[in-house]
Amino acid sequence: MFGFHYRLERSAMGLVLAVIAAGSVGGLIEIAPLFTIDETVEKAADMRVYTPLELAGRNIYIREGCYACHSQMIRTLRDEVDRYGPYSLAVESQYDHPMLWGSKRTGPDLARVGGKYSDQWHVAHMINPRDVVPVSKMPRYGWLAQNTLETEDLGLHLKAQRRVGVPYTDEMIANAQADAYGQTAPDSEHAKGVAQRYGEATQVRAFDGDPGRVTEMDAMVAYLQILGRLTDAAHSPADKTAEAKR
Repeated sequence: MFGFHYRLERSAMGLVLAVIAAGSVGGLIEIAPLFTIDETVEKAADMRVYTPLELAGRNIYIREGCYACHSQMIRTLRDEVDRYGPYSLAVESQYDHPMLWGSKRTGPDLARVGGKYSDQWHVAHMINPRDVVPVSKMPRYGWLAQNTLETEDLGLHLKAQRRVGVPYTDEMIANAQADAYGQTAPDSEHAKGVAQRYGEATQVRAFDGDPGRVTEMDAMVAYLQILGRLTDAAHSPADKTAEAKR
């Protein structure tokens, strides 16, 4: 066995071919199941897309590297379910491009953080994590409350998401900038459009506590508050899956 390996190492071409063969086997095992993904991924009739503001928050979450310390995938282990809530379903990441499941947990898993804390808690936590969690190792992100959110190109972000399968309509894309503002200003004329396009249950309020302008803090908190709430499928997976198949 070792003699064959030593001879293979002395042959550059042979070693290259062996690496390609080994990689092909691993690739086939990982890729082949994807051809049946439509049959294996659950369907959820109540699944909705991210609003422009929530999508902007997700982009900031990625920009700031939050995924390096927080996962968004609750496994089926009993201790994880007891701590974080119902285990994650594939359908919940249906519109996540890229997905943010992760495996590193310097901080807690965030798959079910939506609605767990108030907007004020999240704002305080972003400005100085030690104010609400004394032992937190998380760095400060106070500048998010100072930075005005760039909304001019949100329509392009929605259009890019549609190219990879997210069902944004032409109307959603055309009104992306107005909807981002409307979601943070419940008393404005744009707020009604948000509810019409994304559903009456859409959270519309000044997430950072200041309705005067749209900040990156608004976007980040809006995103965190929707995590685990795009669909209720995980809270009753058997019932929801059966209903979707009918």
